[in-house]
Amino acid sequence: MKRICKILILAAVLLTSGFPANAGIRDDLVCLADSLMEGRGHASRGAVEVQSYLLRRFRQMGLQPSLQTFGTDKGVGRNIIAVSRGDARSSQYTLVIAHYDGLGWIGGRVYPGADCNASGVAVLLYLAEALKDSGRNFVFAALDAHSEGLAGAETLAAACPWKLSMVINLDTIGSVLAPPNKYRPDFLIALGGKSYEKALEKANEDIGLRLYYDYYKSKSFTDYFYNRISEQAPFLRRNVPAVMFTSGITMNTNKPTDDAEGIDFGILGKRAELIRNWLKAR
Repeated sequence: MKRICKILILAAVLLTSGFPANAGIRDDLVCLADSLMEGRGHASRGAVEVQSYLLRRFRQMGLQPSLQTFGTDKGVGRNIIAVSRGDARSSQYTLVIAHYDGLGWIGGRVYPGADCNASGVAVLLYLAEALKDSGRNFVFAALDAHSEGLAGAETLAAACPWKLSMVINLDTIGSVLAPPNKYRPDFLIALGGKSYEKALEKANEDIGLRLYYDYYKSKSFTDYFYNRISEQAPFLRRNVPAVMFTSGITMNTNKPTDDAEGIDFGILGKRAELIRNWLKAR
């Protein structure tokens, strides 16, 4: 498997803008969830591997990534940040984030974290490439230390040098195992997205996903995931609007079974395309 991932990493360097988006998402996710990354545990050897991978991928797109370092109780955290400035007339940026750290090794077993949250990072990379020539300003940030009280997000929010119009958080976005409606596995949850419902539905016209704007009709869980325990929370506290895209917690979340085989890449590609359409039109 390590050999496969190394081959895919090399292939990623050779990608062109015409390469099929779904294949790119699949390749990135498979590599991020591979045993080479050791579950991407914070401040681990696997974290260093994924940091190198992310830096390489952003550079391959023609972006110039930077590292934002910070300390936690476990060691050094590193956010990987790439800026895409497409509109010199505007000082505002849309920030797109996804946490890349996972659980790593527990009890002698690796937790691949394919859905949580290699899926979000793979979509972030797709969006970075798809939107870099959109004529709009974006900051793409792969965040560390979700497992350490959102330390990566807190660090970026506290020392953010850009004027942000919005934050988009991609977190656990690749599964169809827990649809709000069992007859519609082709769905996407957009917490905080109700204010943008018309624009999101328009972006969804040719894709046809079922969109939900709460967490399984639960006000308390919607508040919990949107306002408290996900990476947009530090930005919300600073009055920056945010939308969190997710496919919800499943039976595989935070389990050794959360591997690439549990990802529906067809639906994940549709979700990525919808988000791209919406952001491009904003």
